[in-house]
Amino acid sequence: MKNYSNIFILLMCFISATAYADKGSLKILVTDESGKPISGAKIEAKSPDSLGTRTATTDSDGNAKIFGLDPSHQYSVTVSSEGFNREQRTDVIVISDQTFQLDYNLTPVAVGYEEELVVVGQQLAAVDTSSATVSQDITLDLTDSLPTGRNFQSYLQLVPGVKPSPDNNPSSKSGVNYSDATNAEGDTSGYSTDNVYYIEGIDVTDNYEGTFGANINSEIIQEQKVITGGIPAEYRGTAGLISNVITKSGGNDFHGSVNYYFQNDGLVSSNKHTEDETSFSTYDAAFTLGGPIIQDKLWFFASYQKKERTEDVQKLDDNTKQRTVTTDRDLAFLKLSWQISEQDRLTGMYFNDPVSIDGAVSTEIISGRNYTRDQGGNNYRLEYSHVRDNLQVSVHTFKHEAELSRTPTDQINPRNDVIFLAGGYVPPPEEAQFGGFGAQTEEFRRKEQHGIKGQWILETGFGSHEFKSGYEMSEAEREIDSKYLGDSALYTSISTAHSGITLGEYINVDWVGDAEFVKDDYERILTEIEASGDYDYYVDLLDADDNGLTAEDMANIVFNSTEGNPNGQINSYRTLMVTTEPATMKIKGNEFYIQDKWNLDKWTVNLGFRAEEWTHYASTGEKIFTFDWEIAPRLSVVYEVTDESKVWAYMGRYFDPIRTDMTSFAGTLTGPLREEQVFIGDRWQTYRYRGGSVNPDAYFAPSTKTPYTDEILIGYSQVITSDITGEVTYSRRKTKDLLEDYDLGLYTDPERSGDLALPLSYFGYDELPDSNYVIGTLAGGERKYQGFEFTLRKRKSDNWQMLASYTYNDAEGNSNSDGNADFQGDVIWLDPRAPGMYGEQPGNIKHIFKVAGSYTFDFGLELGASYFWNSGMLYSNTFSASGRHLPSRVETAYEWGGVETQWVDEDSVGSSTTPSYGTLDLRVKYVLDFSRYQAEFFLDIFNALDDQAVTREQDLGKGDLFTQYGDARDWVEPRRMYLGMRFSF
Repeated sequence: MKNYSNIFILLMCFISATAYADKGSLKILVTDESGKPISGAKIEAKSPDSLGTRTATTDSDGNAKIFGLDPSHQYSVTVSSEGFNREQRTDVIVISDQTFQLDYNLTPVAVGYEEELVVVGQQLAAVDTSSATVSQDITLDLTDSLPTGRNFQSYLQLVPGVKPSPDNNPSSKSGVNYSDATNAEGDTSGYSTDNVYYIEGIDVTDNYEGTFGANINSEIIQEQKVITGGIPAEYRGTAGLISNVITKSGGNDFHGSVNYYFQNDGLVSSNKHTEDETSFSTYDAAFTLGGPIIQDKLWFFASYQKKERTEDVQKLDDNTKQRTVTTDRDLAFLKLSWQISEQDRLTGMYFNDPVSIDGAVSTEIISGRNYTRDQGGNNYRLEYSHVRDNLQVSVHTFKHEAELSRTPTDQINPRNDVIFLAGGYVPPPEEAQFGGFGAQTEEFRRKEQHGIKGQWILETGFGSHEFKSGYEMSEAEREIDSKYLGDSALYTSISTAHSGITLGEYINVDWVGDAEFVKDDYERILTEIEASGDYDYYVDLLDADDNGLTAEDMANIVFNSTEGNPNGQINSYRTLMVTTEPATMKIKGNEFYIQDKWNLDKWTVNLGFRAEEWTHYASTGEKIFTFDWEIAPRLSVVYEVTDESKVWAYMGRYFDPIRTDMTSFAGTLTGPLREEQVFIGDRWQTYRYRGGSVNPDAYFAPSTKTPYTDEILIGYSQVITSDITGEVTYSRRKTKDLLEDYDLGLYTDPERSGDLALPLSYFGYDELPDSNYVIGTLAGGERKYQGFEFTLRKRKSDNWQMLASYTYNDAEGNSNSDGNADFQGDVIWLDPRAPGMYGEQPGNIKHIFKVAGSYTFDFGLELGASYFWNSGMLYSNTFSASGRHLPSRVETAYEWGGVETQWVDEDSVGSSTTPSYGTLDLRVKYVLDFSRYQAEFFLDIFNALDDQAVTREQDLGKGDLFTQYGDARDWVEPRRMYLGMRFSF
């Protein structure tokens, strides 16, 4: 990664046929009044939002193309030719990664008159008749006029089909919107790990969780391009969405702004679902400054944003205040642009996002479990770009650093979760959650990327070709140092009210709280008992028939001892951290793409291939697995029906590379070593080791494949009026080769797994490995999606603009696995091929309608509004096991496929839906202009109708400490107002 000579070599190899994205293009045809092409016409394009002026000259056919243009809606494009009047188009749109056509018909200079400038307003609605990409450009016109959160993640909600998300990682189309594992707020749904986040074309997606890996100052955003389908080869594929933020730059004129936004509880309506009113206050202040250091040569743009929020956190059971939490966020940005020559530019960029949070904001975390967090870090980017005639190339390097550390307030008492039998006494949280948070973690996630991209336009007698190619090498690193506090253990105990329960009873009853054992643990416990020095002790205790210990005898374990329990509860399960030290795991990747967009008359064919290779490294530094080169073809065919309409078809494959979460699972060979233990008789007995090299937690199976999604898409787009475009699309997707961890002792034994058994050869083995699990391709696992979407967009003209859409989503499948390790593969009844597993995909929202727009009055008042409606989110009927919410099982076991067990209930997966709801948000803005200065005053009203609708319901079939199945858990926040002002020049 440090060898920059590799970049130079790659540059030399690709210089003749490489390209770079993130910029927009204009294709220009110049003719005279009779339609005859004008050769040698001079073209000049400039915008107040871009650096410098770009020029081009028409060829013998009167054609020219200007590419590498910064996104803007304010370009003026002037064409001149000897003997003709100059013609200028104003308000020309340039959007990143799109090409728009401009046609000029020059008039001759009248005899005896001088050349004059003819100014023609450019139509605002435009269709790229050569592209099959489904996307939206989120512009300053939109974000400055509509009520939105002040971050790029909230802007995603404007995009058609994007689902609501409590943590700003929304799902789109086939992107998974559900996980069996709960997050810090106890949620299993509403967030996605299937998105890709770019800033200036650099991938800043978190390498461990698959969520956004960096926050940025909202004041630096020039344009945000969001792609939801028809992804070309230049982008990494995904089942979700792709977000690419283009940042602002300096210019030859100094410009800047200062703004301040404010909100407190006095601006918020009463919460209808609480009894005790809480208070909060938040502010958001920022400044920007940009301009020249050297006119026409060197520019700068800088910004700093400060955000602080102080809020009371309630208890979920009685809605009383339990603590006050302050979140302090700093967002700095600096960009330097050096125009070395007319063809060469060097750009350096720095931004950071440190965050300090002095408590837990989740209402499900009681004060004894409180913790503080430190997050964020620094980001550096350097890019060199060269543009000449029909060739442009860029080389970039990027470095990302992020901290995600958590420090419990209680540093003394061990964590002890106490479970209770369902259907009886429901304890208050204080009787079920003893001790502190339990684990203290210092974690750092780093990423480096070095790459080259470029573009080459080739005109031939048989159409034009736009070649793009690029190569990128990257390294993602996760360093973690974790320790358990107190006696170095985390406990899950049984309430003393249930003393005497056996393990056999334990696994066949429902619990309030996270039960830790399943029947498949019998074999693991027996194996470790046989290897222990206490075998005779356990025989006397558990062998009921004097035939020696068997796995079934583990059902005789009785839980009735409180000896040594930190809170006097019944010992049953604990995880003991035996050793602790930092561990660092890495992934190194190589990505290459090449594509050719061939245009002939009204047809455009874009054929591309993307190849990816990923190698995973353990904490010892040794290579543990390589996902060899995978080829993802992308093909689209576009037909230009008219100059203002197109119809297209697309098919492509998107690979979903495995993140460092699985590298950590299989590669933690040094660092923390944990032992899972069960309490038998009067002692703790280890039955599974987690981490370490003696008994590794997992291996990557030799046959493991990279998960992928195939998409087929058709669409039609049309300019309806001079400022309105409409689009309709239909897409079908299938996701396969899902990743999961397997218990091979279970799955390779036909007596235990019946018809669902898999031979060792399926995993690429000849004999059982010595790990707890293997990470492999989930047999039979798949997700299917189909949907259609209608979009109507009016660009801002005649004082108003609008973006409206309707999306229908149909998603089904038999697995939520998304490159992680959950219970599928660990137990036979969750096998994707098993009864009850295939159904409607939990987390899906079938119907989504959105409309947003604004109107500007001539006296400076602007009104903006957005209304988002959805039909409610699907969820499963579940039970809790080891922090996972798993689909509920039938009450009575039955035989299927040679195995008798409690299979998943046919009415469990995706069986329920939260209520539909809609939210209306408003913005009132008043603008005062004086000379070069402008003052703006804002009032945002979120949930203006104060409809505090249900957004999440309890999915646990037996409920938990707070609510019962189907009860409301989360609601739309009460009506709240946000005040702000901005002064700019």
